[in-house]
Amino acid sequence: MNTPVAARSIHKSFRRDTGEIVKALEGVSFEARQGTLTALVGPDGAGKTTLLRLIAGLMVADSGELSVLDLNVAAEPQVIQNRIGYMPQKFGLYEDLSVQQNLDLYADLHGISQSQRKEIYPRLMEMTDLGRFTQRLAGKLSGGMKQKLGLACTLVRSPELLLLDEPTVGVDPLSRRELWDIVTKLVHEDQLTVVVSTSYLDEAELCDHAVVMHLGKVLAQGKPEEITDRAKDSVYIVTPGDGMNARSLQARLFRQEGVADAVPEAGKVRIVKQPGYQGEIRIDEEPVKLEPVKARFEDGFMVLFSAVATKSHSSDVALERPKTARGDEISVEVHDLVRTFGDFTAVNHVSFQVKRGEIYGLLGPNGAGKSTTFRMLCGLMPASHGTLRVAGADLRTSRAEARQKLGYVAQKFSLYGDLSVDENLDFFASAYGLRGAKKRERVAWSKNQFELGDLATLPSGQLPGGFKQRLAMAAALLHEPDILFLDEATSGADPLARREFWGRITALSEQGVTVIVTTHFMEEAEYCDRIIILDAGRNLAEGTPAEIRAHAKPKNGEEPNMEDAFIAIVEESRRETREKAA
Repeated sequence: MNTPVAARSIHKSFRRDTGEIVKALEGVSFEARQGTLTALVGPDGAGKTTLLRLIAGLMVADSGELSVLDLNVAAEPQVIQNRIGYMPQKFGLYEDLSVQQNLDLYADLHGISQSQRKEIYPRLMEMTDLGRFTQRLAGKLSGGMKQKLGLACTLVRSPELLLLDEPTVGVDPLSRRELWDIVTKLVHEDQLTVVVSTSYLDEAELCDHAVVMHLGKVLAQGKPEEITDRAKDSVYIVTPGDGMNARSLQARLFRQEGVADAVPEAGKVRIVKQPGYQGEIRIDEEPVKLEPVKARFEDGFMVLFSAVATKSHSSDVALERPKTARGDEISVEVHDLVRTFGDFTAVNHVSFQVKRGEIYGLLGPNGAGKSTTFRMLCGLMPASHGTLRVAGADLRTSRAEARQKLGYVAQKFSLYGDLSVDENLDFFASAYGLRGAKKRERVAWSKNQFELGDLATLPSGQLPGGFKQRLAMAAALLHEPDILFLDEATSGADPLARREFWGRITALSEQGVTVIVTTHFMEEAEYCDRIIILDAGRNLAEGTPAEIRAHAKPKNGEEPNMEDAFIAIVEESRRETREKAA
């Protein structure tokens, strides 16, 4: 059995509640060979989850041929399910059971004998480093540890094929790296065949085969380096001129004709030209100086993606009321902040300040205290100790006053999925106290600004991922807040939507809006003016992106990136903590 998965011209459609037919997969073909790691790469709505569920025998294709472990998956789904491991995005851990009890439950479900468990459990514990936590409740684990436990439960019966659906979404960079170490070890040492879906493009570079998907179709497939080669001789670094930061330059370059991609990188901007584009890249009629650099997988992906996706007409946001220019005014002040839950300290004496118009990154591993700090800043949770001033209001005494000046975009789409775009905007405008002509004016502004007019009557739960994000941003800006909180707001969004999203954030910052953001995409930290890294509730490091990157050492002759620095800072702190405890 050299080809555990073979798909030929797979089609799958679904009918929405409105009666509309949605094509989830259109003519998808690919193979996963024995002992290899295959990545299904693409944004939300690409068809990755549907394809994995078909392979797992959980649904049947409308047409095409699908063979799994040399069996017809449509004819023998139960036989296949008994031989594979499938870890969906929301893996069913029982949070009120311990690590050990979860493992035992899955072993019982799969008929694993006690003698088999004695052989399997020690290896799973060593592989996932969960051996120290067998009695801890699953609900008390960090996000990264929950994913490791989910993987261990999936592996308890030694599957012949492993299917992983976005296993690292919402997982911090350190846990993400640890999880991938486990997966690649299974492939290389056990010759396990693994098919994994991911929206992290750097993860695809770790695979043997990459299948790039968009809107149910395969755009390209092959070895990762073959995808990378699509951007060969098309990638450059641009250095900002006087008076312009990398973030502002990126926003302008991204909209230029002939540019497939533009991202800030180490204080400069990395751009990818459309292959074959012969024109000059210009800013203010002046040609931009381009320094050639080596292509990487993400560059090749964006060349493919930009050829089929449409950029927004404008990624700027033009606020109607004048904003105070950026200066030394303190917009957010946090001093000696503490939050405890019983005898557990979630936030441990954290202090920082954010100036008006700054973009400030709040980063850290899962369980670091970011979300707790975020909720206190938004006035959703009181502090146990310390001072919190937001938009001039003391959150101990004036939480309602402060909230009127805040906008919030959550990690998960948090609007009302059954309500239309218009109904959501109307509801949130009323919730923010807008009435009459002012309300109508602001709703019209938001629909125009975020190009939502053509989708006004569609239930928001049926919007494409990028438009859900636009609607969430539109709702958050209806009352023209002074401070915008973004909690993992780009999680699961496609790269094009993320670039446009940051173009809007840049425009808001330039108009004096203060932005505080959490993200697990470390490259997005490059958009920030300053960053704080938390772990175990403590402040490990704070500074500009350049100051944070300086914590990591160059490797393989290349300058460290933000993810290298993040991992170096967290690992050094944890090593010091272990040494003190010893």
